[in-house]
Amino acid sequence: MSLLLALYRGGWLRTVDHALGESLRRLRPDTPDLVLAAAALCSRAIAQGHSQLPLALVPELLLDIGAERALPELPPHDEWLAVLHGSPWVSLAVAGVCASPVTPLVLEDEALSLRRYWRYEVRLAEAIAHRLTTTATPVAAAVDARLAQLFPEDVAGAQARTARALLGEHFLLLTGGPGTGKTTTVARALVVFAENFPGAAPTIALAAPTGKAAARLAESVRESLARLVAEGRVSEDAARQLAPEARTLHRLLGWRPDSTDFRHDAAHPLPADLVIVDEASMIDLPLMCKLVEAVAPTATLLLIGDRDQLPSVETGDVLAALCDASEIADLPPARRPTRVHLTQTHRQRADVDVATLAARVRDGEVEAVMSGLANDAFRGVSWRNGSDRAVADAVLAAAVPAFRRVADAPDVASALAEARQFRVLTAVREGAAGSQTLNGQIAAALDPARRGSGFFHGRLVLITENSYRHGLFNGDIGIAWQEHDDASGEPSLRVWFDADGGPRAWLPAALPAHESAFALTVHKSQGSEFERVFLALPERSARVLSRELLYTGLTRCREHVTLWASEPALREGLQRRAQRWSGLAARLR
Repeated sequence: MSLLLALYRGGWLRTVDHALGESLRRLRPDTPDLVLAAAALCSRAIAQGHSQLPLALVPELLLDIGAERALPELPPHDEWLAVLHGSPWVSLAVAGVCASPVTPLVLEDEALSLRRYWRYEVRLAEAIAHRLTTTATPVAAAVDARLAQLFPEDVAGAQARTARALLGEHFLLLTGGPGTGKTTTVARALVVFAENFPGAAPTIALAAPTGKAAARLAESVRESLARLVAEGRVSEDAARQLAPEARTLHRLLGWRPDSTDFRHDAAHPLPADLVIVDEASMIDLPLMCKLVEAVAPTATLLLIGDRDQLPSVETGDVLAALCDASEIADLPPARRPTRVHLTQTHRQRADVDVATLAARVRDGEVEAVMSGLANDAFRGVSWRNGSDRAVADAVLAAAVPAFRRVADAPDVASALAEARQFRVLTAVREGAAGSQTLNGQIAAALDPARRGSGFFHGRLVLITENSYRHGLFNGDIGIAWQEHDDASGEPSLRVWFDADGGPRAWLPAALPAHESAFALTVHKSQGSEFERVFLALPERSARVLSRELLYTGLTRCREHVTLWASEPALREGLQRRAQRWSGLAARLR
């Protein structure tokens, strides 16, 4: 049996991966089986989030996909490389320069890539390198006095350093864990940027990967500016000019429904002097490439995020690669991305140790985490060493009272605020501890007459695709709310979402693709925070369990988290990294 067929029948390849190999065989019947298998595995690696496949790590890729199955017999590494070197389907590349512009596969430093993703990496590295070599604007000494007013508690620290860098750099990373004051820092840095901008007032663009994250960014900036106005540090007029609407990245760049390209690109850059993008860890490789290219060479791009959170759902872990590049010691500062990292947490109360637990999870301190959980050493954290059989009862006991309080709120605005008090988070969508299963069970408990089918008063709804026509975006969460129609007196149910100026309503039938939002996967919860969280892990380990998933789930809460996890699954998750194979950091070097 050929290796391509063995991989497909063994479940390591998807149908689309196998089809790629078969299409190469049809076009060139003499193509060696090892080339076909390598192409299919490269496609499979993309689905796992990798932008390249180091040939020596093929066994690791297969184990990641199906650790419980016996691996097929793989050829010797040198033999596989030699066959790829001689294939007309493969171009050899050195330092980002490819021998042929048309082959579907590129081999560079013994790592195989689909040409499209290899080009995205090369283009992104070139765009960032160009921004780093652009002459920076010197920062006037007079700025220090203003920084002392805006950052009285941190004039020599990281927050003020961000404001200085924003004046002098064209590419900047601002990183830190949840609650470390990233958006507060940005609001104050905006003031300094605007006051020292030459000529007319600068054009500022705020964006994030999802509508929910964009709304949170805009809200946080407005709240921070309002505090500065109340404290007398900024005028109302200045604050009003510095609080633009935040948009999704697709909307900012000019999404086209029938194209993978955007209206704004290197030839048609964004009309902005400063572009600020939050939740940068969620941005995949192709989108980050197009974003950086679309920012004018004279403009400044600020990326905000937490490198320790889960990487993007799609291909790449770009923020982590950029952070790694910022720490390359043997590069001169002018060739490294400037990164300011915030460490002091402000989100959680002093009597809550969730941040301490999350830091130990992030650092892989397995025994310290397990011992602390077993001994209730982390205040604000309850570990329940539970099974899949019992998870539904535990979730319902916590979720049903919380979501009934949402439905019993006096009005829609209060209900949307109450909904942010509690959420069930899951590692997976399917299975007993999956978001789909738990959503169905919670909905049935809240709506026993109809067993949770369809819309009912108090149902939380998650939008799962962008709809520019509606102004609703992937990640937006609303609530189904029934009121009596003023004209007819009949009950009327609408789905309400937070919007500028207050909640807005849509007819249920008019909504874009959606699902219930009582339980969210940790991936879907990124960019959100809740007072209390019930984090449910599957009893048996799953590929998605990792330090990054645990860290992200834990840091969604402000006050208390219930961690439902078997000890074996928890230990395995603590030992696994959500690693992505990429050549980006090396290209930036």
